[in-house]
Amino acid sequence: MENLLCKGVTMNLPKEFEEKMKTLLGSEYEEYTACYDEPRHYGLRVNTAKISVEDFLKIAPWPLESVPWIENGFYYDGDHIQPSKHPYYFAGLYYLQEPSAMTPASRLPVEPGDRVLDVCAAPGGKATELGAKLQGTGVLAANDLSSSRAKGLLKNLELFGIGNVLVLSEEPGKLVSYFEGYFDKILIDAPCSGEGMFRKDKKMVKAWGEHGPSFFSKIQKSIITQAAQMLRPGGMLLYSTCTFSPEENEQTIEYLLQEYPEFQICEIEGYEGFVNGMPQVTENRNDELKKTVRIFPHRMKGEGHFLALLQKGEAHPALPSGIDTGKQKRLPEELTSFLSHVHREFLPSRMELRGDKVYYMPAGLPSIRGIRFLRTGLLLGELKKNRFEPSQAFAMNLKMEEYDQILNLPVSDERVIKYLKGDTLDVEDLVSPKEKGWYLVCVDGYPLGFGKLVDQMLKNKYLPGWRWNG
Repeated sequence: MENLLCKGVTMNLPKEFEEKMKTLLGSEYEEYTACYDEPRHYGLRVNTAKISVEDFLKIAPWPLESVPWIENGFYYDGDHIQPSKHPYYFAGLYYLQEPSAMTPASRLPVEPGDRVLDVCAAPGGKATELGAKLQGTGVLAANDLSSSRAKGLLKNLELFGIGNVLVLSEEPGKLVSYFEGYFDKILIDAPCSGEGMFRKDKKMVKAWGEHGPSFFSKIQKSIITQAAQMLRPGGMLLYSTCTFSPEENEQTIEYLLQEYPEFQICEIEGYEGFVNGMPQVTENRNDELKKTVRIFPHRMKGEGHFLALLQKGEAHPALPSGIDTGKQKRLPEELTSFLSHVHREFLPSRMELRGDKVYYMPAGLPSIRGIRFLRTGLLLGELKKNRFEPSQAFAMNLKMEEYDQILNLPVSDERVIKYLKGDTLDVEDLVSPKEKGWYLVCVDGYPLGFGKLVDQMLKNKYLPGWRWNG
């Protein structure tokens, strides 16, 4: 083991890893090891589905520094501020994410209307960005094998206001028979040995000793070939890891090209700190592998990553995803009464009632009977004894101007935190005695959740599992 000092803490790197990195980096190895003395970088990514970067910078409560290769990414001082303890976080205006980890979703060219799959999506760092790019159109299928992790994934997608979702918890191989040739874009942020995260998380070093590159390489080859089958002809796939291992990176891409020769490697939008992939670490030394990207922490203000963008055959027009051919449905009166307050078109044919719950489904979904899923579509709310109760997910999916009963509080108002803690609010200064019903609570114009107004008091309906704990 090599001992390296990292922020005053001894970092023990496995000898095998050390030798491999010397081979990969050559004369840059010492520069790489020196970066362990440097502090880690903290980042946040603006949710452009809710707010533009320009508008966010006008209200940002702390100093931010742009991540130069991510349009909506910023560094913040994580040693002195906690963005997760601010109301804007609860409004879903940003996601906290390591800067290099923002790269994969930024380099997959998702367009509104696309059918998109994030294969290993929890906790949602990539999926939330992919969903934001869709701008409420198409469908985002986000999958994670772990059901507990998938629950966290669902919460983050709902917090971001993304409603056109299908949240799954399945083996990727099982998805193939349901979605063969279905998706326009697929992102695989593959489980890996995590070498690129050693500086950020010392526990990754221990985990590497237990399950190294050869263990994960088998899993990655399985996932990428399964994903290949779910991609339509002309569709694009982005494969990424947070490791340096050739087995898990270039060699995995080489394996895909051998199994599915119709795939071709595409150029990735560059940045001066990016390093070309390394054909020399593969058997065939295919020069096209130089189009893949390696991110090293000594070259950029971020941790280690690998990215490869591929296209399946020749480009074809995307399959129509927004066509609605379903039958018109008669909706419950209590639901239509609530929706009369919402200034957005909802197609009755895309409404689905399961028990007492009401969902708004993405267009063009295949049958998913037999797959484990946590959510299909946007949960609008629940029918209860001749009344409709809107959901937290619906609140986050709305924009303030889309609902006609609003309580918009400035971030300085103490009632914002009280609301997030689940307290009843006195709002007699904001409403007349005659007003009642469901109100959308907002902070500086951005929704937080619903409350029920009775006698100028707001009964709090903020979801218990989301509440402020500070």
